[in-house]
Amino acid sequence: MEDSLASRPGRRQRPPRRSERQQILLRRGLALGAGLLILILLALGVRGCLNARKERALSDYARNVTQIVEETGRTGESFFGKLSDPGELSVTDFVADVNADRSAMDNYVARVEALDTPGDMGNAQGRLELVYQLRGSAMTVIADRMSTALGDVGSEKATAAIANQMAKLMAADVLYASVVRPEIDAVLAGNGIEGDDVPKSVFVPDGAKWLDESAVGAALGSVSGSSGTATPGVHGLGLLGTSVNGAELTPEGSTAVTAEGTPEVEVQVQNQGDSTENGVKVSVTVNGGNTLQGDISSIEAGETATVTIPLTPAPKGEVTLEIEAVPVPGEEVSENNEVSYTVVFE
Repeated sequence: MEDSLASRPGRRQRPPRRSERQQILLRRGLALGAGLLILILLALGVRGCLNARKERALSDYARNVTQIVEETGRTGESFFGKLSDPGELSVTDFVADVNADRSAMDNYVARVEALDTPGDMGNAQGRLELVYQLRGSAMTVIADRMSTALGDVGSEKATAAIANQMAKLMAADVLYASVVRPEIDAVLAGNGIEGDDVPKSVFVPDGAKWLDESAVGAALGSVSGSSGTATPGVHGLGLLGTSVNGAELTPEGSTAVTAEGTPEVEVQVQNQGDSTENGVKVSVTVNGGNTLQGDISSIEAGETATVTIPLTPAPKGEVTLEIEAVPVPGEEVSENNEVSYTVVFE
């Protein structure tokens, strides 16, 4: 009976059904694949956004550097332009212009140090800051020495100091050209950024010319009224008063002063002429031996300026202080430029 049923013609056997477990696994596999695909797409999208943000940051950095470098170039042209040809600039105007150039450089230093720096630019940024620190410190010394270099007393030493700072400015130019600019451009190229390369930056024109002290001296000598040449008119200085640690000194008798730390002498000098005096020197001599000096950059006609001179080493006991305002070019009467005081340091 069974054999006859199994052998009946026209009867098909049904294929075995997939188990319910296999269907669950299949659905899970499809869901997992779809999830992985979504994750991959999300990752690619995030990566694309991060790359775009990074590229924008690098481009912004390069543009900011370019702006500072271009402004620095214009300041260099201004400074060395007036140094090469001061025209009719007076000493006062020349010194004021140099101080303006120094202030501009201080501004560039601050802006460089405040740059929003992408990570890849870290090394280049550190070297860029060094470039501007060199430039800033050099321009500060040059501006501080300029009045003296354009005067009579101490002009040679001040001119030599200015020439030394020219070497520092040139060193900054070399560092930028050989290290900073190539590093910045290499980072930009490595990130596929084109068209944002930073420009050259040459602050000192004519290179080695300005390393020569005689060239600097000759340039400063062409400034109107410089190199010890008196401008027309009456010239004269006068000492109005002197104090030590706040105690007013008198030429008659002695003045007791409490000796705490390093005593400081404050000397008031009046310009009693009718022309502005630049690079005024004031000296303090202790007991006829140790002489200390202070500088007043500029005093306008009729105005009074005060210079503070620390007494080092600090004197002890009773001493004689001889104060002198060094005569300026053209000064014919200098009796009121000197005064002597007796001071007792307790």
